[in-house]
Amino acid sequence: MTTLSRPTPAELAAAPWRTSTYSAANNECVEVAPVLGGAWVGVRDTKVKGGPVVAVPASAFAAVVSALRDGTI
Repeated sequence: MTTLSRPTPAELAAAPWRTSTYSAANNECVEVAPVLGGAWVGVRDTKVKGGPVVAVPASAFAAVVSALRDGTI
C-alpha cells in the first residue's frame, strides 16, 4: 500500500483554486484545487479563502463527484 504525502499549508495556499460554474452570485459555493501534481484535491469555502482547507486524495474526491452525478448520494 502506498501512502500519499499530505500537502502542506504552503502548497495548499499556492494551489490554483477555482470556483464551480454553478456558484451562486453571492459565492455560496466551494472552491477546489489540484495539489501535489493532482494526487490531492483541496476544498475550501468560497467566502473564506484564508480559512480552513480540507485536502483529500484525488481518487476519493472523484468517487464523491461521481456519486453526486449519478444520484447515489
